[in-house]
Amino acid sequence: MAAGCLRPVPLRLLRRPSPSPNMILTKAQYDEIAQCLVSVPPTRQSLRKLKQTFPSQSQATLLSIFSQEYQKHIKRTHAKHHTSEAIETYYQRYLNGVGRNGSAPVLLELANEVDYAPSLMARIILERFLQEHEETPPATWLAFGNEIQCTWLRSQIIKFPSSKSVINSMLRDPSQIPDGVLANQVYQCIVNDCCYGPLVDCIKHAIGHEHEVLLRDLLLEKNLSFLDEDQLRAKGYDKTPDFILQVPVAVEGHIIHWIESKASFGDECSHHAYLHDQFWSYWNRFGPGLVIYWYGFIQELDCNRERGILLKACFPTDIVTLCHSIA
Repeated sequence: MAAGCLRPVPLRLLRRPSPSPNMILTKAQYDEIAQCLVSVPPTRQSLRKLKQTFPSQSQATLLSIFSQEYQKHIKRTHAKHHTSEAIETYYQRYLNGVGRNGSAPVLLELANEVDYAPSLMARIILERFLQEHEETPPATWLAFGNEIQCTWLRSQIIKFPSSKSVINSMLRDPSQIPDGVLANQVYQCIVNDCCYGPLVDCIKHAIGHEHEVLLRDLLLEKNLSFLDEDQLRAKGYDKTPDFILQVPVAVEGHIIHWIESKASFGDECSHHAYLHDQFWSYWNRFGPGLVIYWYGFIQELDCNRERGILLKACFPTDIVTLCHSIA
């Protein structure tokens, strides 16, 4: 993907998608969209252009596909950004840039230039900074906070220089970074990254929870008895779907014992991973079930119905209960 200027966080993902047949794409339709994404930067302007190019497709679906394709791109190119040579080059460029103008978005522009996620670039530079200062923290740290706070930060970094917990804590709250310029640079990267970072993680978690609540409400409206994930884990189950139906139902002629909610688009990569890591385990333990991809899926992936895994892009309207009535 080409580099872009800014990557605003897509808060529009928080909208619940409306059921639409256009959320289910053929493999050819999906490939056309994915190919179009190769040459566009991850910005709101690009998303608007994508919607104009594919006006019949749900905006939520396009946004989910966009995010997934960008993450695949980052995973493919991840290694080249983590060589010792690359890290040192990025760090020196960061130092030179903030040396000229500390308020300029040096890290964000560097991430855009080398086509890497801003939050991941911020992590690289932060880790390199802490490595450099783990033994001899700069005197400017004392200007950052009180002496007790700085002593604690120094002890944590010396004791756990590569600790993920320390790094993650600073990325979640850049004000913990004992260098004001770097803290501001990291903050700019976090808030302008639409696919990675703690802010995006919070949004994704909220979206996932929102759709689980939506599914729970729909089950209650249909008067269907169920056990949720927390109740199942309390019973000692480790891998559990979101909901187990205490009384099985039928959907489109297929028996359903459990329902899993996925607030994303079901592409080949994610769906096959879910099959391996989750769905077949659920099937083996609880029997056949239903997966709802709220942002749609590739039509050809719905090929395991006879084996016991049904895909839908919305809550089914033709649920048949044991009394042979439509719920």
